[in-house]
Amino acid sequence: MPNRPARRAKDGAPKRRRRGIRIWTPPATRLLQLKITLQGIAPPIWRRIVVPDNYSLETLHSILQDVLGWTNSHMHGFYWQDESWGPPSMNEALYETRDRDERQGFLGRFFAKQGDQMLYEYDFGDSWEHVIELESDEPFDPARPVPICLAGARACPPEDCGGTWGYADLMKARKRPHVPKNAERLEWLGDYDPEHFDLEEVNRFLRPAPSA
Repeated sequence: MPNRPARRAKDGAPKRRRRGIRIWTPPATRLLQLKITLQGIAPPIWRRIVVPDNYSLETLHSILQDVLGWTNSHMHGFYWQDESWGPPSMNEALYETRDRDERQGFLGRFFAKQGDQMLYEYDFGDSWEHVIELESDEPFDPARPVPICLAGARACPPEDCGGTWGYADLMKARKRPHVPKNAERLEWLGDYDPEHFDLEEVNRFLRPAPSA
């Protein structure tokens, strides 16, 4: 599993806007089949997607939010080898060292061969960590619709449920709905179904990215 640099940001810390910059996008040469697995939960929550190798990490973040079912309500970061990548707003005001701009990190650099991995973290409070692994690749085909989700399993956890420990507590409460102390938790949980995954619904959210 990829390592995360040992530095932490506080979710909800002030963000500073930076003027947009024009970023050159390389031509696509490969299609990457990636498997995304949320860590610390069993049975596993995972997705399998196909994306061009010239998508940026910024674009991948948007795709991951859609295919996993997150609401993009929190900060995020990518970690590869000893590098950390994030949006331009994640700067010296948040970290001891500046993150690299995710708009300038293209997938072909990180996923060169089968088995290559990187870590994606969403919500620095609950700290949802996802391993992204290259399962296979093939030459880029402009006629193939991308991005696309090929498969997956189970719903992502509810936002703001307290990370893997909070999620585990909610699942225990769900199995014991008649216990009085679980009533408030279950009311907050609503009609959440941990086994729900609708591939057609997921793909309806996905649209060709501008960098393709």
